[in-house]
Amino acid sequence: MKSLLYFIMLLPFAVQGQKPLTNQNLFDTIPFIPDHTTQRLAVFQKEPITIGRIIFLGNSITEMGDWKKLLNDSTVINRGIGGDITYGILKRLKDITDRQPSKLFILCGINDIGKDIPDAVIADNMLKIVNRVHAASPQTKIYVESVLPVNPTMPRFPQHYDKEEHVLALNKLYKDNAKIGNYTFIDIFPLFVGKDQRLIPEYSYEGLHIKPQGFAVWVAYLKKQGYL
Repeated sequence: MKSLLYFIMLLPFAVQGQKPLTNQNLFDTIPFIPDHTTQRLAVFQKEPITIGRIIFLGNSITEMGDWKKLLNDSTVINRGIGGDITYGILKRLKDITDRQPSKLFILCGINDIGKDIPDAVIADNMLKIVNRVHAASPQTKIYVESVLPVNPTMPRFPQHYDKEEHVLALNKLYKDNAKIGNYTFIDIFPLFVGKDQRLIPEYSYEGLHIKPQGFAVWVAYLKKQGYL
């Protein structure tokens, strides 16, 4: 966890060193922290394949969740990778489908937004992710969760994520695509947004990632709605 937080704090400086994007159709498809991705994938490969578990799939927000403790279930699988994007998830789906999960919770998109990947492309990638899981693990119940709000007013906020309009647009696409993608859309955005339409500071470290109390609110909502 400490190493992940270290990488998170370095993200703003890493992006500042990159050339600014001048055309929304020009974007890269490499996760923000390639070395961390390689390390996490190596850990995943060493784990035994267990069938029929609950899997949480996503980026650093998912990775930072202590899902086993939150759900009081030692069999829950965390497949979050800090800095990951939808393109990265598409490349590592075999690890998911080999495990034939009973339920799959997906939260991804904010890093794509940070890379200026168009909203429609991100939503289409999510459909590809869902369709591939359906094809390889048809019994899996798939839940696509909304991207969380951000709060650019907080100290250490990485400014390349200050694109709230894209968060809202992407969440609408995720919701609209639920029927054709045959997945359940879970809108957790309202759980974390304040009256100023920004991520509630008490729930966050720096306006992007959430603290343990935020995860508790998240899981309580999933249980209340019958998703867990």
